[in-house]
Amino acid sequence: MTEVITSASNPKIKRLLALQQKSSARREAGLFVVEGRRELRHCLDAGFEIDTIFHCPGLLSTPPGGWVPPVHEATGGYGSSAAPARKPFSSEAVTAPGNRATLGTVRGGTASEAQRWGRAKRDVSGGSSPRRNSEKVFAVSGDVYRKIAMREGTEGVIAEVRIPERRLEDLSLPENPLVMVLESVEKPGNLGAVLRSADAAGADAVLCCDPLTDLWNPNLIRASVGAVFTVPCVCCGSEEAIAFLKARGIRILTAQLQDSSLYYDCGMTGGTALVMGTEATGLTPQWREAADAHIRIPMLGALDSLNVSVSAAILLFEAVRQRQNTRNDG
Repeated sequence: MTEVITSASNPKIKRLLALQQKSSARREAGLFVVEGRRELRHCLDAGFEIDTIFHCPGLLSTPPGGWVPPVHEATGGYGSSAAPARKPFSSEAVTAPGNRATLGTVRGGTASEAQRWGRAKRDVSGGSSPRRNSEKVFAVSGDVYRKIAMREGTEGVIAEVRIPERRLEDLSLPENPLVMVLESVEKPGNLGAVLRSADAAGADAVLCCDPLTDLWNPNLIRASVGAVFTVPCVCCGSEEAIAFLKARGIRILTAQLQDSSLYYDCGMTGGTALVMGTEATGLTPQWREAADAHIRIPMLGALDSLNVSVSAAILLFEAVRQRQNTRNDG
């Protein structure tokens, strides 16, 4: 039988809340929290390893629509053979020339939703057979779920996921990559929104240099709508990132007001790194000096800056426009 947690004072619930609220707890445990079916689906597709699952049977039994890992009390298992198949996300696909980069090993193959959830359950059971490990999969009461869910319209499933080791040297980029670089961005919501735009634009990677926010902050994951899993993202120092980009012949374009050209006058069809700093102070001299070109977005109103996520989206989709035009011309 599945253990049902009915008290928020349960040690497992206390740990989950600590992981949600404190970056120090996430670092110490090597875990972060994913809430919601859509985000967890992207997490599984990207090959992340699930450590613990909390589900609310009452919410899962009457899903509002979309993907859901159904709980079958008779077998203690998850998944349904009727679940629709999704496009495979394989290491071969993402590393092919012209496609998105990859970090480490990505689980591949054509997988139905049931197979995807089966992988999650095997992760937490610690073996290859689809068996339930009562110490790693828990049902929670509605009252407890309301305490641990961070957003309205909760979907009945929350998971603790192992933090992967992501190093810059493990990042494999395709030919003429498009890379987004953010220096010292502080707000999780801004970084999450940039990741969402990077996914939409097909960016090959996002480099978070000298970050002031935790990449596994639940607010960042929520703002990214799961893009933190779909776009290879590495945290590193600025000096390390500059050396990495220059060694690969990737042109560095820094967004700044001073000594700059209009962004649409700058070529972005080759390997390109778009670099942005904080809204308050902009980029440090280290990046300005390392740049191959300085670019700016024209400001025609009384204010002289845009939100960093909006600016990132404008620049990313200018690169998309130029690259599509080049392919069409060819």
